[in-house]
Amino acid sequence: MASDLKRAAATAAELAAVTGLAVAHDAALRETYAGEWQGLTHEEIVAKYGEQYAAWKRGEPVRRGGGELETEVADRAAPVVLRHAAGLRENGTLVVVSHGGTIRTTIGRLLGLEAAAWESLGGLSNCCWSVLGEGARGWRLLEHNAGTLPEPVLGDDD
Repeated sequence: MASDLKRAAATAAELAAVTGLAVAHDAALRETYAGEWQGLTHEEIVAKYGEQYAAWKRGEPVRRGGGELETEVADRAAPVVLRHAAGLRENGTLVVVSHGGTIRTTIGRLLGLEAAAWESLGGLSNCCWSVLGEGARGWRLLEHNAGTLPEPVLGDDD
């Protein structure tokens, strides 16, 4: 499944071509809407919205440019991922193609982290991925910002 925005949809189409599987697009997987910040460079944001930017960097809940809070992004994206994951066959794999901020907030929500800790997951580079798995006590982050195929990790809940 994938965001319906152009770059994510194009990436998902490439994966679909390799696997032969269909892609379901969902607007709930779109990147965070940043309101008046949309389309601005980092320098322009700092110049026009310096105090708001500083508050956001400190980890305060900020509607960047009047847009969405990170918790609102997780509120819309995480349920979609959970719904699709629940429909998997045993040992199935779900691939979600989305955007860095949406992926980070969704991972944070799935792991049960407080919103203030989501930034600790770090960014996600283009065309890299994260791997989550379900353990005995819930979701586990197995890899983050990966660029090679994962190796199985034996854990205490196997």
